[in-house]
Amino acid sequence: MELVQVRNLRKVYADHSRDPYVAVADLSFCARAGEVFGLLGPNGAGKTTALRILATVLQPTSGSAFVSSFDVTTQAEMVRYSIGFVSNNTAIYERMTPWEFVEYFGRLYGVRSEVLRERMETVFQRLNMNDFRDVPGGRLSTGMRQKVSIARALIHDPSVLIFDEPTLGLDVLVTRSLQNIILELRDQGKCILFSTHIMREVERLCDRVAIMHRGHVLDFGSLTELSERQGTSDFEELFYRLIVQAEKELVKDPSLPPLEGLEDALLQTHGRLS
Repeated sequence: MELVQVRNLRKVYADHSRDPYVAVADLSFCARAGEVFGLLGPNGAGKTTALRILATVLQPTSGSAFVSSFDVTTQAEMVRYSIGFVSNNTAIYERMTPWEFVEYFGRLYGVRSEVLRERMETVFQRLNMNDFRDVPGGRLSTGMRQKVSIARALIHDPSVLIFDEPTLGLDVLVTRSLQNIILELRDQGKCILFSTHIMREVERLCDRVAIMHRGHVLDFGSLTELSERQGTSDFEELFYRLIVQAEKELVKDPSLPPLEGLEDALLQTHGRLS
């Protein structure tokens, strides 16, 4: 069952000092219930822009996107009820405890009191949050804060979960715990959109991926399908080849400046895999 459908999605930012900047160009893909769909690419590829459009934070310039059959432009409120969004910098209220914070968002989503209490108990136990459920947010570690963000995203039981580089800055133990949670959610039938720069996460979590560059999809499919098409089973090398080749193609179009930070981004990606 397809829970996310993206068709020819495009996002263009006006720039009066130069040509308009195309952040997402004719992006199309679908994501199903019970799978992790990865959006990959170097900085500036358009991953976060695409995810923010799906979360109704940004409006597309053209094209269409549907989440749980709801249009992200004309039915934004229904889309928000259907998703949970987790990034690497989701803020929490420092004077609220995790329990108060998650309860607050549960009430915002209109979850009935008796249902909310039961869900909170389940979510806090699943995420191993009971040891710090009553600690003020200002005293929580980065890993604890990220768990609170995940609990907030789960409390209304959405069918689609969006994770935008959720493990950035987390230590190995918290990262592995979060990865296990994502796999559990997938096995429960959730549709998960997952953006990351870490190729090991891709290999461990993603059922299918789309590799993006300058808003375009260079290739997409399962890791097996990508390996067969690109002639290598080394996914790090596959990713590197696609991005470098795409950047070389820009030499043929002098109107496009080099992608800033590309070399550093690729070296960082390689470094995380070494």
